Amino acid sequence: MNGSEKQALIHQRLTDAFHPASLEVSDDSDQHRGHTGHGGGGRHFSIIISADCLQSQSRVASHRAIYALFNDLIPDEIHALQIKIL
Repeated sequence: MNGSEKQALIHQRLTDAFHPASLEVSDDSDQHRGHTGHGGGGRHFSIIISADCLQSQSRVASHRAIYALFNDLIPDEIHALQIKIL
């Protein structure tokens, strides 16, 4: 799976799970050249999401809910997620 396919998969899973009012998923892997996870196929992604169901949870609970969607992809397909909840 290439970077754009992973990005689309992340977007789809987040949309299906949280029905966000707004969502941005970006592949930041090129900013991490030389980092341990960069060469192994795992990529770095940033997520900016606004969803009512995440607003009612603590930050830790929201992050756990998001990470749970990607347990099958971390650490091989996804090396890192940066999450910002609006």
